[in-house]
Amino acid sequence: MVGGFLLADGSHAKALTGVDDHSRFCVSARLMSAERTRAVCEGLAAALRAYGCPVQVLTDNGRVFTGRFNHPPVEVLFDRICRENGIEHLLTAPRSPTTTGKIERFHRTLRAEFDTRRVFSSLRAAQQALDEWVAHYNRERPHQSLDGATPAERFAAAAEPIPATLTVLKPDRRGESWASRRVAANGVISVSWQQICLGASHAGANVDVHVLPELLQIWRGDELIKTVTRTSRGEVRKKNASVPTART
Repeated sequence: MVGGFLLADGSHAKALTGVDDHSRFCVSARLMSAERTRAVCEGLAAALRAYGCPVQVLTDNGRVFTGRFNHPPVEVLFDRICRENGIEHLLTAPRSPTTTGKIERFHRTLRAEFDTRRVFSSLRAAQQALDEWVAHYNRERPHQSLDGATPAERFAAAAEPIPATLTVLKPDRRGESWASRRVAANGVISVSWQQICLGASHAGANVDVHVLPELLQIWRGDELIKTVTRTSRGEVRKKNASVPTART
C-alpha cells in the first residue's frame, strides 16, 4: 500500500500496488479511499483476472493481507483467495522493509515521476491519471536494471491466464455456522451467553458471527473486526438477533 494521493475534498487516497518480481511489470495500481479488506481484495481479484494466478505473492504483514499474527490466528479474505487459487502467500519478516525492495523501489519511482503533489478532482480522476502513468511505466519507460528493456518486454504473461477462483468475494453467510447480531450501545454482543466487546465505534451496527468449534469470528460487512476463543459449547439457538436497516 502506498499513500499520498490528494483529492479535492481534502482526503487522501491510497493505492494497492503490485509488480512482477522478474520484469518489474506493474500488475496492480488500484486506488481506494481507505485501506479496507474488500477494496484490497477486489484489487487482488482484478490483477488475477487480468494476468492469471502467480505461483507466489509476497506482502507485508498488514491486517488486510494476513491474520496469521492475530491471537488466535485467523484466515483473512486475502489469505483465503490465495489458498483457493493455489497461490503461496509469503510474508516479509517483521521490520524488514528490504524484503520488499522491488515494490519499495517502484514506490520511489511513482513518487518521483507521478506528481503526488497534484490535487485530483475525484478518486475516479486520480485513477485515470494513475492508469496512464502505469501504461507509460510498463510499455514505454526503459529500465537500466532490465538492460534497457521495458517491463512489458520482459513480462512473460501466459497466453491463456490461469482462471482465478473468486467466489470467496461473495461469501454466503446463511449457513448453520453463521449468526447475526446487532451491536449494543456499549459495543457488546452476546453469542450463547458469551459476551464479546467490539468497541463503541461499532455500536448499532449489524455484524455476522462465524461460529467455529473453537473460535468466534465477527465480521462487519467484508471486514473481520474480531476473533475470540469460544467459551461456550453447543448449538447457537438464536441465529438472527440483528435489526434490519430502516427503509427510507
